[in-house]
Amino acid sequence: MDQPQGMFDWNQIRAFLATVEEGSLSGAARALGLTQPTLSRQVASLERDLGVTLFERGPRTMILTEAGRQLVDHVRAMGEAADRISLIAMGQSQDVKGHVKISMTTAMATWHMPKVLEAVRRAAPAVSVEIIGSNDLSDISRREADIAIRHARPEQPELIAKLIGETSAHLFASKKLLNRVGRPRTADDLRKFDVIGFNWKVGLRNALLQYGINVPVRDPMIITEAGTALLQYVRQGLGISILTKDVLDLFPDLEIVLPDIGLIPVPVWLVTHRELHTSKRIRIVYDVLSEELGKLAA
Repeated sequence: MDQPQGMFDWNQIRAFLATVEEGSLSGAARALGLTQPTLSRQVASLERDLGVTLFERGPRTMILTEAGRQLVDHVRAMGEAADRISLIAMGQSQDVKGHVKISMTTAMATWHMPKVLEAVRRAAPAVSVEIIGSNDLSDISRREADIAIRHARPEQPELIAKLIGETSAHLFASKKLLNRVGRPRTADDLRKFDVIGFNWKVGLRNALLQYGINVPVRDPMIITEAGTALLQYVRQGLGISILTKDVLDLFPDLEIVLPDIGLIPVPVWLVTHRELHTSKRIRIVYDVLSEELGKLAA
């Protein structure tokens, strides 16, 4: 059956908005979990239904036409409204089953979540859990995640956050590296060590300076934003880096370097949306995470 004039498929609108935000059909398809041909058909169908050309097609990019630019603000407003409807609807759900997305760092997902997930399974056996391991902050308001474990308090007023504990970060090295190079006795001794960094722009020294720790470490020789990879590189003896103190319990082959030079506080915040927190399944998972991660922090 044909759609009434002036009506269109919401999937077409999502495809259009994702293409605007990602700048290409391939990027939009990845963002929505669709194949590129499917997304391309949805955009083309919207253009056909509206009777306008929305994009100028390039080899790798999609550039908005004037008609597309006039439409995009209205479409964004529709998308935000749809997100709010989804949040409210999910918040009203009292079924203790369904799907819950939790975002956290890759290190947290790898080393700490297995035991925590056992507790979640016991408390909510009908709830399926999706773990999003990334250093990028998931946008809870846009339903990229239902719950997030973060190391900074969120500023958005629509989010609620609970401080469930605090650990600390220090300079670490493997014992085999320290046995080979020698254990530093002063900050100047750190010049002898290669550095494994997590951000080229910030650098390890600048990261330490933010916490009043002024030590003459080298520029990084290896860089990675994957926390699990960084830890393994340190264990391999490839250099020194910043790690949280809980790795001492997990990996006795590691050692804090110059423990007296200072520490970096690492708070652990549990975050969700105000509307989502009224959902019974979200609340149960949130409470289990709070209890179990609180034990780890303690």
